[in-house]
Amino acid sequence: MKTFNFEVSPQEAGKRLDILLLDYAGLNDLGLSRTFLQALLKSGKIALNDGLCTKAHHKVCLGDKIRIDLEEKAVESLLAEKIPLKVVYEDKDVAIINKPVGLVVHPAPGNREHTLANALLNRFKNLSDINPGRPGIVHRLDKETSGIMVIAKTNKAHLHLAKQFADHSIKRKYVALVEGKVEFDQNIIEVPIERHPVKRKTMTVGYGPESKYAKTLYHTIKRTNRYSLLELEPFTGRTHQLRVHLAFLGHPVLGDSKYGKEILFKRLALHALSLGFIHPGTGKFVEFSSEMPVEFSEFLKKNKT
Repeated sequence: MKTFNFEVSPQEAGKRLDILLLDYAGLNDLGLSRTFLQALLKSGKIALNDGLCTKAHHKVCLGDKIRIDLEEKAVESLLAEKIPLKVVYEDKDVAIINKPVGLVVHPAPGNREHTLANALLNRFKNLSDINPGRPGIVHRLDKETSGIMVIAKTNKAHLHLAKQFADHSIKRKYVALVEGKVEFDQNIIEVPIERHPVKRKTMTVGYGPESKYAKTLYHTIKRTNRYSLLELEPFTGRTHQLRVHLAFLGHPVLGDSKYGKEILFKRLALHALSLGFIHPGTGKFVEFSSEMPVEFSEFLKKNKT
């Protein structure tokens, strides 16, 4: 049995209990879905102020103490798989990898194989196990997104990095090919994001009670009459943030089947270009980068006008 304890902060007061639990699970990379958390509530695995609470819609109050009891067997064991990985850097605390496009980061129900987590188990002897279902994984990239990721090799490193992600102090840059000729050389997209009210697997710009603040800075690197190449810097880390913000701007990422037109490009034209953070072992700022995918530059050469 693993137990997780936390207290409701002023910012969290008034939230539905299931939403609060989902936020906590996401922040701490527990790999628990809202449906699973609601099932935990119904089965009496969630304690509120030392008493059991089974109502997902219960509104929490400032200072409420919450405990999650999670059975170890709730997390299925993963198998190591020999999946090629490009390791950019490695030391005793962290590893930096360049994730290929098409590789799912962590397992999910019905998808326990052929993920980055399986590949990490094969490649590294030591990985953080704060979340046994996601060994070493502190953050994620969408399956269709390629690029730089940091992997935690110890629990201390994992917690150190997770706090930086939660504080939005990690410096991240992406590059994207988008539809249309972007007007400005530089601009900030600052609109909140929430889950789509109908298409629950997608996100959208919205101002509902569950929406979250989101901010993205972009620089236009190159323009043609039909397409633009952008460098993106997210100040927050919302689900599908860059894809939703660019679609809202009227310039969806090429190859984006959720928020744009998949037929325009053979893959999602989004790549994590660089990642900078305070190293959990040395306390010094470090930054790692990767090359822009060759298919991006080839596409621009073929579409110069």
